[in-house]
Amino acid sequence: MIHAIAFYLFAALVIASGAMTIFARNPVHSVLWLIMAFFNAAGLMVLLQAEFIAMLLVIVYVGAVAVLFLFVVMMLNIDFAELRAGFVEYLPFGTLMAIILAAEMVLGIGAWKVGAIDLGGRVAPIAAQTPNIQAIGELLYTRYIFLFEAAGLILLVAMIGAIVLTHRVRGGVRAQNIGKQVRRRPQDATRNVNQPIGQGVEL
Repeated sequence: MIHAIAFYLFAALVIASGAMTIFARNPVHSVLWLIMAFFNAAGLMVLLQAEFIAMLLVIVYVGAVAVLFLFVVMMLNIDFAELRAGFVEYLPFGTLMAIILAAEMVLGIGAWKVGAIDLGGRVAPIAAQTPNIQAIGELLYTRYIFLFEAAGLILLVAMIGAIVLTHRVRGGVRAQNIGKQVRRRPQDATRNVNQPIGQGVEL
C-alpha cells in the first residue's frame, strides 16, 4: 500500500514539476521546478531500490546541472529588486514546498525499508542478492562493455568537435594570447567597484 501511495505521489509531482518548468514565466522559478522534478525522480528510483541512480540524480543533476542552469539564469537581465520584493509574498508557498519535500523524504524512506517494488524479475542477468551498484558495474564492464566504450568514443568525438569549432578562424574575434595572460599582474586583473544594489555590473 505504501508503495502505491509513494509511487503515485512521486510520479504526479514529477509530471507537475515538469509542466511548471515549461510554463513558469520566471526563469529562476523554472530552474527551481526542475530541481523539484529531479528530487521526485530520485524518489521513484529509491522505490525500485536503485539508490545509486537516485544519488546520481540528486548529486549530479541537482548539485551540478541545475545549479549551472541557475548560474546562467542569474546572468540574464533580471530585476532582482522585484524578486526580493516578492520574497514575503512567496514565503508561504516556499514553506509549503519545503514541507512537501520533507514528507516525501519520510514516505520514500518508509517505502524503501519495506522493500523494492516487484517488477517481475530483473531484466539483466544479475543475481537478486547483488547490490544495485555492484550490478551496474558488472553489467557495464562485462555485457555492455562495447556499448560503454562506444558511448565514451562518441563523447570524445563531440568534445574534439567542440574544441575545433571554438578554435576556428573567425573574423572580428581576438585570439588568445597565453604569454600576455601569464605576464598579467594581480593589481592589473582586479578593480574595486562600489556597486549599487539592484543593478548589474558594467564590464
